[in-house]
Amino acid sequence: MADPLKEIRARIDALDDRIVELLNERAALAQQTGHAKRGAKYRPEREAQVLRRLAARNRGPLSGQALTRLYSEIMSACRALEDGITVAYLGPQGTFSEEAAIKQFGGHAVLQPCASIDAVFRQVEAGQAGYGVVPVENSTEGSIGRTHDLLLATPLKICGEVLLPVHQCLMSRSGKAAGVKRILSHQQSLAQCHEWLNQRFAAAKRMPVISNAEAARMASRDAAAAAIASRTAAAVYGLKIIASSIEDEPQNTTRFVVIAAHDAGPSGKDKTSLVMSTRNEPGAMRALLTPLAGHGVSMTRLESRPARTGRWEYLFYVDIEGHQHDPNVAQALKELGEKAAFLKNLGSYPAGAV
Repeated sequence: MADPLKEIRARIDALDDRIVELLNERAALAQQTGHAKRGAKYRPEREAQVLRRLAARNRGPLSGQALTRLYSEIMSACRALEDGITVAYLGPQGTFSEEAAIKQFGGHAVLQPCASIDAVFRQVEAGQAGYGVVPVENSTEGSIGRTHDLLLATPLKICGEVLLPVHQCLMSRSGKAAGVKRILSHQQSLAQCHEWLNQRFAAAKRMPVISNAEAARMASRDAAAAAIASRTAAAVYGLKIIASSIEDEPQNTTRFVVIAAHDAGPSGKDKTSLVMSTRNEPGAMRALLTPLAGHGVSMTRLESRPARTGRWEYLFYVDIEGHQHDPNVAQALKELGEKAAFLKNLGSYPAGAV
């Protein structure tokens, strides 16, 4: 009598053999494409198109998210055949910024941790890293001011967007709640878990530090301390999980942007980020928004920040749907430039997906 399990395994082995052949065939073609691109190893618009096309063709049982992760790693491995790329991120190892960098570039990129957001920008601007990944806003706690200031001050462009669901864990050396006197984390993470901590660790002192990973490192040396950080950080620093998914908002998501010396070409589903200021006259803000509405351009984000030029003067950070080369967007930007006191295009890039 035939063994059905043996037959299934034989079919899996045959498929695996074929997959290996096809992966190497794909890698060889990717190498040829890399030579034709004359050194441009990373094309965010092309990679976004590939992932969207495959997700649309997926019929399961693999989830769309699983398929995207698999192909991100395949493309990362193919890029590495051409010496790969270096990506700076807000470190140290174990931060959510590192997770965002891996999500965007895969595990074969050379990741370079930096001590601050400023250092990420410096590394990319100096050419020490081809790309940088920095947080720009959180769905619960709002924008990251320093990132916005540096986007305004430097010539770097946004060429990508990463949306990362943030699930916070409480961890310590013992993995037990008893004896925790101090809870360390980044200020935003402490705020994201505020109510959970109030209910369970009201007596513990909350201590903000430069990053979640740094909190985990410090907790690994202090028996009376616990850290709020990612599960990855627990593994990196040898900590045990006391509780997981402790964020007050289950849909908590952080948005990161990828910065480089260039932005991206059209991918078919894009965003464009701008920073601008109004003229000092009645109805000036309405005048700025009129070109967008007039050309059917949707605005997905509008945020004001104080300008450094004078009291009660503001800059407006705006995200719009579409690429700057789309005809309606191009016309709207042209009219915006005529109406705004100041306008800087921060870049067009493929819209990210959770």
